[in-house]
Amino acid sequence: MSAVPNIEQQREAFYARAGTQHLAPLWTRLKSLVPAEPKPVGLPHRWAYDELRPYVLESAEHISADEAERRVLILENPGLQGSSQITNSLYAGLQLIMPGEVAPAHRHTQSALRFVIEGHGAYTAVNGEKTLMQPGDFVITPSWTWHHHGNQSNGPMVWLDGLDIPIVALFNSTFREDHHQAEAEITRPAGDALARYGSGLLPVGWKNPSLNSPVFNYPYARTREALQALTRAGAPDAHQGHVMRYINPADGGWAMPTIATMIRLLPQGVATRPYRSSDSMVFVAVEGRGELRVGEQRFALTPRDVAVVPGWLPYTLQAAEDLVLFSYSDRVAQEKLGFWREQRL
Repeated sequence: MSAVPNIEQQREAFYARAGTQHLAPLWTRLKSLVPAEPKPVGLPHRWAYDELRPYVLESAEHISADEAERRVLILENPGLQGSSQITNSLYAGLQLIMPGEVAPAHRHTQSALRFVIEGHGAYTAVNGEKTLMQPGDFVITPSWTWHHHGNQSNGPMVWLDGLDIPIVALFNSTFREDHHQAEAEITRPAGDALARYGSGLLPVGWKNPSLNSPVFNYPYARTREALQALTRAGAPDAHQGHVMRYINPADGGWAMPTIATMIRLLPQGVATRPYRSSDSMVFVAVEGRGELRVGEQRFALTPRDVAVVPGWLPYTLQAAEDLVLFSYSDRVAQEKLGFWREQRL
């Protein structure tokens, strides 16, 4: 009497035959495709700027800004090696411009932010307007806008680049174009965008032609003043501190369509309660000293350090001094698609 085939053997044989038609059974993959909750992607990590700075400056000995096009050292998540990603959806890098250099003009479909880390007086030119950059300034380069950078000061200029490269790649919508000259044409005076759109006023009849904020430089001096005013109006949020988001003054939404940017102040001695959200968070320490805790890991935060917390990992912040943190994530994209979540623990 012949043996009855094992049910698992029958199934495996069926899967193999179905595979010849490029078919696969969902029921063997469902729990991994649709888990009960997100599995954090990447690892929490901190880059201490004082340790990175020598490498950033040395890069100028090996390649010029013109030859490199963008002389940047990528901050790659140690759990995503080889990906050029700091989170599952975002990119980060430290860009260096030395005195007298110009990073040539180009444009691309990725949206970019610049958060100034070190130096005074270098500029970025976006869509026909130059803006001088100071530490703590948040600068936007909207998708498909001509932009170049230059340094007419007497010292190095370093800023953090944050881009939605992985998001654009997911949709296979990456396009780029080089300008025919090193510097794109300047058509508006410095400060024009901030004057027109960043003072609680808008030109009559104006309609925003893009999804980005028409303000492309949010000066840190203004931001810091607003944060300080919050401390006089009440206690900080128990899970996040005094936190504000950069907005698009045209509609009150986030400043960028795919990258959510925020700034927060934790007064000296404040320790937040555990918090997690579905968006992975990149932090930049602007002022003060403190600590980021992710599970059993503790990361000291000092000015100009960069840290990342993968989505859905609980974290807390503690301020040894008044601590100011800039942050960015893909929260705005998640919100628009309807699946952003947070949990206050």
